[in-house]
Amino acid sequence: MSHFECRPGTGRGGLPRFLVGCDDDESPGSEDGGMRSDSEPRDGEEEEEEEEEEDPSSERQVVVGICSMMKKSKSKPMTQILERLCKFEYITVVIFPEEVILSEPVDKWPLCDCLISFHSKGFPLDKAVSYVQLRSPLLINDLNMQYFIQDRREVYRILQEEGIDLPRYAVLNRDPDRPEECNLVECEDHVEVNGEVFHKPFVEKPVCAEDHNVYIYYPTSAGGGSQRLFRKIGSRSSVYSPESSVRKTGSYIYEEFMPTDGTDVKVYTVGPDYAHAEARKSPALDGKVERDSEGKEIRYPVMLTAMEKLVARKVCLAFKQTVCGFDLLRANGHSFVCDVNGFSFVKNSMKYYDDCAKVLGNMVMRELAPQLHIPWSIPMEAEDIPIVPTTSGSMMELRCVIAVVRHGDRTPKQKMKMEVRNAMFFDLFEKYGGYKSGKLKLKKPKQLQEVLDIARQLLLELVQHNDCEIEEKKSKLEQLKTVLEMESSVNENQYGHFSGINRKVQLTYLPNGQPKASSEEEDSQREGPSLLLVLKWGGELTPAGRVQAEELGRAFRCMYPGGQGDYAGFPGCGLLRLHSTYRHDLKIYASDEGRVQMTAAAFAKGLLALEGELTPILVQMVKSANMNGLLDSDSDSLTDCQQRVKTRLHEIMQKDRIFSEEDYQKLAPSCSLSLVNSMKIISNPVSTCDKVYTLIQSLTRQIRKRLEDPKSADLQLYHSETLELMLQRWSKLERDFRTKSGRYDISKIPDIYDCIKYDTQHNASLGLEDTLELLRLSRALADIIIPQEYGINREEKLDIAYAYCLPLVKKIQLDLQRTHEDEAVNKLHPLWFRYSRGVMSPGRHVRTRLYFTSESHVHSLLSIFRYGGLLNEEKDEQWKQAMDYLNAVSELNYMTQIVIMLYEDNNKDPSSEERFHVELHFSPGVKGCEEGDNVPMGFGFRPASSENKEKQTDPGSLEDLSQDEPDRAVLIEPISMQKRSPLIRNRKAGSMEVLSESSSSSRASAYRLFPSCSRQSPEMKPSGLGGICSGLFSAAGLGASSSAPNLQELGQTHPKKPLFPRSSHRDELLSMPAVKRFSVSFARHPTNGFEGCSMVPSIYPLETLHNSLSLKQVDEFLTAVCESGGDTNSKTLKSLSALFDSKSQQSLDSYAQEESASTPSHAPRPRPLV
Repeated sequence: MSHFECRPGTGRGGLPRFLVGCDDDESPGSEDGGMRSDSEPRDGEEEEEEEEEEDPSSERQVVVGICSMMKKSKSKPMTQILERLCKFEYITVVIFPEEVILSEPVDKWPLCDCLISFHSKGFPLDKAVSYVQLRSPLLINDLNMQYFIQDRREVYRILQEEGIDLPRYAVLNRDPDRPEECNLVECEDHVEVNGEVFHKPFVEKPVCAEDHNVYIYYPTSAGGGSQRLFRKIGSRSSVYSPESSVRKTGSYIYEEFMPTDGTDVKVYTVGPDYAHAEARKSPALDGKVERDSEGKEIRYPVMLTAMEKLVARKVCLAFKQTVCGFDLLRANGHSFVCDVNGFSFVKNSMKYYDDCAKVLGNMVMRELAPQLHIPWSIPMEAEDIPIVPTTSGSMMELRCVIAVVRHGDRTPKQKMKMEVRNAMFFDLFEKYGGYKSGKLKLKKPKQLQEVLDIARQLLLELVQHNDCEIEEKKSKLEQLKTVLEMESSVNENQYGHFSGINRKVQLTYLPNGQPKASSEEEDSQREGPSLLLVLKWGGELTPAGRVQAEELGRAFRCMYPGGQGDYAGFPGCGLLRLHSTYRHDLKIYASDEGRVQMTAAAFAKGLLALEGELTPILVQMVKSANMNGLLDSDSDSLTDCQQRVKTRLHEIMQKDRIFSEEDYQKLAPSCSLSLVNSMKIISNPVSTCDKVYTLIQSLTRQIRKRLEDPKSADLQLYHSETLELMLQRWSKLERDFRTKSGRYDISKIPDIYDCIKYDTQHNASLGLEDTLELLRLSRALADIIIPQEYGINREEKLDIAYAYCLPLVKKIQLDLQRTHEDEAVNKLHPLWFRYSRGVMSPGRHVRTRLYFTSESHVHSLLSIFRYGGLLNEEKDEQWKQAMDYLNAVSELNYMTQIVIMLYEDNNKDPSSEERFHVELHFSPGVKGCEEGDNVPMGFGFRPASSENKEKQTDPGSLEDLSQDEPDRAVLIEPISMQKRSPLIRNRKAGSMEVLSESSSSSRASAYRLFPSCSRQSPEMKPSGLGGICSGLFSAAGLGASSSAPNLQELGQTHPKKPLFPRSSHRDELLSMPAVKRFSVSFARHPTNGFEGCSMVPSIYPLETLHNSLSLKQVDEFLTAVCESGGDTNSKTLKSLSALFDSKSQQSLDSYAQEESASTPSHAPRPRPLV
């Protein structure tokens, strides 16, 4: 007899290897405890035997037996998991050979302490049960329950007893001994089974779980017939049949057909507290199996709701199957279990293999190590306890992370306005309900096709009848037609699909026509109503934007407990296991703009180490939050205040003179450093606009010249743009920027900056002259226009901010409050009460809420924190430093982040203000193309509190914050560290290490996670899309910073200039403890089919604005903001009344229900206790 054995540390390089063989007269174990006798001498091993006698436990092993058919035990998932299981020091794996299982009596089977055994076709389950009765090993999956799993009737009975939702069903037993269970009446469009009526469509399942021939019958109104499902054969899993009659032999379960979105959710448990979920295309859809380029069935990532997590726990425990797969159907807002498969592994997921082996290994050792006297204790993983050291030195539990993030790099946005009066436009306006609000937004392909048809018809009439009354300008109609035809063209790579995700048409009703002519509309004003048509296109997320979002998501993991570990080559592994073990409550919201939604999907891909395309991730994981202005805003509907601000801004910028002291006071009343610097660069706004206009003319001439050159006529630019399209962009700006009167349209400055920033970043290879000068001047102008459009003085900034983001502020407050209330709510639920008594329990979780939006919401939210009265600069030194830093930030670029983190100190009284601790962090997003040395310097991520100067770290801390400190004021040179895991294929990997640098001059510590790279590593060549994301966390020392440089600056390090060269408190700052330094960098990103050879700029790390706020303080501030916003903006108050009124919560209930459902509280929300 032979067996297949895996021993730890016996392979080359310390890796486990599988050994085959022991003779028939040898036994792999002993009768005592089912273990191999390590005391028996072997040839040449007498000395080892003596050592073993001295320390019998040193070689004591837990033998895990694998008893299944060879096809299963040798499968790739099983092999991957067993390799990892063998890395446990005290675990040996023995695979029972199939011939032994089938031919040998059970007393001849190998001995083991723990048995993993499961039924499949041909497996002698009876013999396995006998073996368990004989040897009594620890069972991972109960064998007796596997008889029930083979019978769908028993499966449904057990599920029903456990209170798990099932589709409505009835059993037809064709058993001669039980004729009362065989009453079937079949009609044209329904069947009646034992008195229960099932209308088509319904499902017919054989009672034997091994029979996969499941039929779905369709009603005659849909064409009749049936879909016949079967176990996958090649690329098919079902076929359509015209047969509409049910089967007349055999026993079946009849159940209602559940209308899903075309996907089935597969859930895989590893014990009651871990589940992995993924979706696949439903075999009932068209029977064609979706496969990727490698021929594997495509699976989509899925986030389980709190109720679904509880269902997974119930299924695992009810069937006594530690490793268990089952199927969920999501329909009508509920989840139904439709099948339980028993022992089942996830395919092709390295993270799952790691998690599964870890959970199983710990489970086995926890149960058997004490019995076998093995000196083993369960390892304390950092992510198992969501506790982190705070900046004051104490230990607190991370409870909530809220982030508001701007979208990633995009193609230039373009806009065309025209006033229309033709009856066809008014008919379209009425057809889609435009008169209800006076506005209409058209995004769907069918709607845009109708607009295109109108434009074509009007142009045709214009050609055929020159005297017809068509008031639309021909050039505008031609542009409308050209853009819409370009969007729907076969070449979908130019600006995306004709799918409504990257362009739209807006119509606004004007009762008296357009008030006055603009630079675009110079027709004389006419009487009567008209429609303002605004066509928007472009603004699509670029490949670089996808990389930025994905890298930021990957770096974001490092904020969570366990983020410091290297887990299967992934950084931030703590979050990944936290998420899979139910202890991460994650929701991702995005506005309805395509670039924002795709940014959210790419971020989710990086955050959760997902694979595949972004579209399924977007569908499954990102919630569209376009109701009540939570993340969306109609930028064309300016508030009165914003209109006044723009008018005043334009007046100042139209003066042909050097800025006077009065102009400085008008434009920069806050003396913002970035504004003052930009005004100094501009000096005279009109002369600067003259220069910008001349540079644009030069640029268009150069592009035309290139177009005339046959060599470059067909040149493909970044993201498949052509020189002709590029010329269209710039020619339109040239026409629109300077009107016929000679005045400049200041509103075009952001568009000019947008375009030159894009071309400097992505099309630098063209070698166009003077682009950097155009970038410098347009940026200086934009640095004034863009932020000041959101208000010039404090009152205006708040007024405009309230109009944009009061719903978001209220939602953030709700997120914080619900985290605070979770514990009290959970304790009232009997099931979760048992699991919520400590931080180690699954009832404790980290809540993450991610909000992806556009620039307007980020500007507005930041204004509320800056000017809303959260703290007094005069009384709070840290807040004053933060405000000085924000005043020096000139642009809230792509991927700007505002992050709020909530901690709980379990040692404090629940009613104490010190119980909950809030931190506020900020990053200005992507680093600009030519920022050079003018980068504002922050004070690091989570700098130590001043109160901790003399305070020692708690003895129980996971990290000692008082050792090995760097020089506070010395620039820390970034270092490059990459390490690839052998477990990862086609994916960048990195090593996360905690480094310390010693210095005798200070008493603070420095930790680096993936230190930033300033030297070029072999993996970081300046070609392709390889990008470095500078760390999520600032590595700034006080007086210097070391975030990763732009890729265009690789190989050289730019020390940053001090932010406040004349600051009176600079010396005082240097006396504070150095910050805790966090920085993350990554190797070259795989192209994943992305076109182009553009560099992906790095993202500025998070800087802490404040780290010692109480939850009460923040809650009172947010309440005051909502009240003030309501008082000063009646329009917003009306829209919020339906959103937040306690008696009328219809608008917010969809959020509130999701929030309550996502918490571990699965009972109805308790009434207030009197």
